Amino acid sequence: MRVTALETFPVPPRWLFVRVATDEGVVGWGEPVVEGRAHTVAAAVEELSELLLGRDPLAVEDHWQVMTKAGFYRGGPVLSSAVAGIDQALWDIAGKTYGVPVYRLLGGPVRERVRVYQWIGGDEPSEVAEAAAEQVEAGFTAVKMNGSGRLRQIDTPAEVEAVVNRVAAVREVIGWQRDVAVDFHGRFSTAMARRVLPRLEPLLPLFAEEPVLPEHTVRAGEVAASTSVPIALGERLFSRWDFREVLGSGIAVAQPDLSHAGGISEVRRIAALAEAHDVTVAPHCPLGPIALAASLQIAFCTPNFLIQEQSGGIHYNVGSDLLDYLVDPTPFRFERGRACAPQGPGLGIEVDEAAVRRAAERGHRWRPPVWRDEDGAFVEW
Repeated sequence: MRVTALETFPVPPRWLFVRVATDEGVVGWGEPVVEGRAHTVAAAVEELSELLLGRDPLAVEDHWQVMTKAGFYRGGPVLSSAVAGIDQALWDIAGKTYGVPVYRLLGGPVRERVRVYQWIGGDEPSEVAEAAAEQVEAGFTAVKMNGSGRLRQIDTPAEVEAVVNRVAAVREVIGWQRDVAVDFHGRFSTAMARRVLPRLEPLLPLFAEEPVLPEHTVRAGEVAASTSVPIALGERLFSRWDFREVLGSGIAVAQPDLSHAGGISEVRRIAALAEAHDVTVAPHCPLGPIALAASLQIAFCTPNFLIQEQSGGIHYNVGSDLLDYLVDPTPFRFERGRACAPQGPGLGIEVDEAAVRRAAERGHRWRPPVWRDEDGAFVEW
């Protein structure tokens, strides 16, 4: 079997899919994207395709090594995301060739069900409380929320109270048998993180996600030492070498993204490295169905897995949603907030190729917002 073609498809709301074809008719799908830079990643996929055309797709590890190292300049979000999507597609081909889900090629399942959480978003306590109540009714046992809006490096006591009040509103609705995770998007300075996170301790969040920016992860140990709230980070780290610097700092949860951190091959290694540091893994996945399918393959074969993010109904999904590009949505029907082990070969989903091609004709130009403070200075989104 030989690779014959790689095609990319920018599809709404903000995703990029890659289709890898072979001369035996086996097709693999992946999701290589940097949110807001889909066309840039598509160009990287096209360049990497030169390394794959005419070659055996089942040599997945060799392809990963060559794609990541043969260009001399390595790493970074664009290249790592391009590699990630291609790697997903190659594993999809491998599973389909051998007739088994990918997790069986990685040692087999270590659990029967995977816990997932639902995004609720919202900026006001009343909004997040209402959204949390809806997800409790839908059967989810965990939700994730934005912890804050735009913040200054050291903000006012009122802003500190606003963060606490939002989380408290959700805790009141969901009770103590369910979990709330709080995403800060790197909007805290180290000083603000140390001020706010101890205030959240009585509310027992499942974790506080990305309290500080990835360029400040050298200070993650200070943040972790300042609070009993479990610290989660990693959506903007792209390799085991990036994670190596923070896994021993005291963080509790590693969050590699299957569409950013080198795909199934590299996230599998990141998870093993995390296990050696007593750190759990909660793959980051606010993206599309292929990224989620790849994440679930890792979740089912990873002993130190914690919980899985998924983007159904997330506030980014305007115009298209998680199930729109699947022939059969069954793999993503969650029962009591849990996903059952996918039984289909490869990534366990069947992509609706006709729907993908139609959507790619529309494409998208999604960009993250640019936030400014009231004085006109840039602030983190």
